[in-house]
Amino acid sequence: MIMDGNGRWAKKRLLPRALGHKRGVETVREIVRAARSMGLEALTLYAFSSENWRRPADEISDLMGLLRHFIKSDLEEFVANNVRLKILGEYHALAPDICELIDTALARTAHNTGTTLAIALNYGAQQEIARAAQAAAAKGPITPESITDELDTWDMPPLDLLIRTSGELRLSNFMLWQAAYAELWFTDVLWPDFTPEHLREALNQFGKRERRYGGR
Repeated sequence: MIMDGNGRWAKKRLLPRALGHKRGVETVREIVRAARSMGLEALTLYAFSSENWRRPADEISDLMGLLRHFIKSDLEEFVANNVRLKILGEYHALAPDICELIDTALARTAHNTGTTLAIALNYGAQQEIARAAQAAAAKGPITPESITDELDTWDMPPLDLLIRTSGELRLSNFMLWQAAYAELWFTDVLWPDFTPEHLREALNQFGKRERRYGGR
């Protein structure tokens, strides 16, 4: 899921962008719980891209503060509900205290067998593919399979459905390799207004599509 529209949600209500991001985190909680109750094997959320560093420093600081709070407040729920946390991207470039929180969360949920919640942090798909290709080349011939094995998602199921909120119709450097044959679903709903009912609607539409993977 590309979670888009926090800033516009706040602007429509004449609120600071920080409040839009805060409401967006509340939506994350609702959607993660819904995904688990719906039996989804994996859910990936685009939380912070490698290009988001270009945003104003105060906005980045707000986002990092929300990330700290999210991990601290929700880790016990992940543990209790058998959710496995995974991080995509080069998260070790984040602040040391955030890295420590993430490492603790990864360790505590590593053996959980329910829904995998993957959070893309300091993530860019082009960078991911370049890293994977370099790693594959160091081991032998470069093939689609050898690159796939070196991606951040190497231990996750194939991407079936990619959802983007807020009406934008682009992938924004998110899971470009994995999305090769994924179904795409776009909605005008801003992320803070996205509900479990919207998720169910997307899944219902996905279930009606015929997936041919390039065949007739």
